[in-house]
Amino acid sequence: MGPRILLVNPSIHDFSAYDFWLKPYGLLQVAGQLRGKAELHLFDYLDRGHAFSPHDGLRSDLWGRGEFFSEETPRPACFSWVPRRYRRFGIPRRHFQDFLRGQGPFDLALVQTLMTYWYPGVKEVIEDIRSFSPKTKTVLGGVYATICPAHARSLGADLVVSGTDLEPLWRYLGVEPDRDGLPLWDSCSKLDVGVLKLADGCPFRCTYCSVPEVYPEFKGRPLERSLRELELLARLGAKNIVFYDDALLYRPERILAPFLEESLKRGINARFHTPNALNARFITKDLAKLMVVAGFKALYLGFESSSYEWQRRTGGKVYSEELPRAVENLTAAGADLKDMTAYLIVGHPRGGEQNVEESMRFAHGLGLRIMLSVFSPIPGTPDGESCREWVDLDEPLWNSKTVSPLVFLGGAEVNRLKALCHELNHRLNLSPTSPFSALTLGYNRTHERGYS
Repeated sequence: MGPRILLVNPSIHDFSAYDFWLKPYGLLQVAGQLRGKAELHLFDYLDRGHAFSPHDGLRSDLWGRGEFFSEETPRPACFSWVPRRYRRFGIPRRHFQDFLRGQGPFDLALVQTLMTYWYPGVKEVIEDIRSFSPKTKTVLGGVYATICPAHARSLGADLVVSGTDLEPLWRYLGVEPDRDGLPLWDSCSKLDVGVLKLADGCPFRCTYCSVPEVYPEFKGRPLERSLRELELLARLGAKNIVFYDDALLYRPERILAPFLEESLKRGINARFHTPNALNARFITKDLAKLMVVAGFKALYLGFESSSYEWQRRTGGKVYSEELPRAVENLTAAGADLKDMTAYLIVGHPRGGEQNVEESMRFAHGLGLRIMLSVFSPIPGTPDGESCREWVDLDEPLWNSKTVSPLVFLGGAEVNRLKALCHELNHRLNLSPTSPFSALTLGYNRTHERGYS
């Protein structure tokens, strides 16, 4: 059967976290290429439906999102000044230790990494493997391993795979992968939510975004392969399909439109969601009609700011006049305004120029729910590098979505903006489609999905 390989999606250590369709997609893609070539075992700390997960009393919504089990844990020393509780989210650590005792030994452990500032969970996994399965070799991959490779190597893994080139992994394993293998979704305990990517990368170069650090170029994935992934998810019972694309609507005539048209022909019934934000510029009347017919539900629009000067300086991804046109096209196609949300960045170092409050009121005037996405100073990005005088970018904890707005805005202003966001959403009389805060996972939401 080949080597025994453990697949691990670590716990989260943070001030807050929510299962906003978080799945170890990249890890499962890598594992899919090893199907039939190795004995594969998954331990997903963030699987809220797992038998180990103490999920009683955790709320969930109709679209598959919900709260993680969490326990308070000591704050890192550098955050002693932050007036918030620090928590560990996910299955309790003892269950992983018991798993290693009962299911080990393993020849190799592939560990997915996500947010750079979530590395304490990765460190915890390596420590437990060293203690309870000491002969197991550990390999780290994902965005933390790509953006902070030197720091990732300091955790003691045997191999750190940076970037999307997996040849170092295959050489280390001594295995020829099945490059057409579909993600190992069948290893998940319960599959209500599945994930797809139709393309990698983004054609834009927004100054706050780390996508170019991970995917140097935009490249569509083969259509037939994406359809096979969708069919696999449908067979396994996933009703909610989440796109992890960073530019889902780019070149729609080549990528998204053919995918949706063919999925309709094949009679696949799914609810599609877009947490990584849609670019309003590309939502034409025809594309909006196709999206609505195909089953798009949760529509998140990346707006960020209504300030032209801020929009221009940060990359010109979308301008103010493009947002109302997109909303009009979607509603005319039959989309429910209650399912539309505008993301706005908060805590950006040029926040004064950004006009956050004015931007919030602009989106509110279109009838959109607002979600504040926190700027994170990510190493390697122009805006992140400009923050070195305020934060220690050599310590990934300082990329935290909670800390950066406190540094750049102060606690009082953060609370004022959150209160205003809540008030504006309340005025729309919109019942939120999930029970989480208006302050989301942070702008890293689009950039730290793992191996993928």
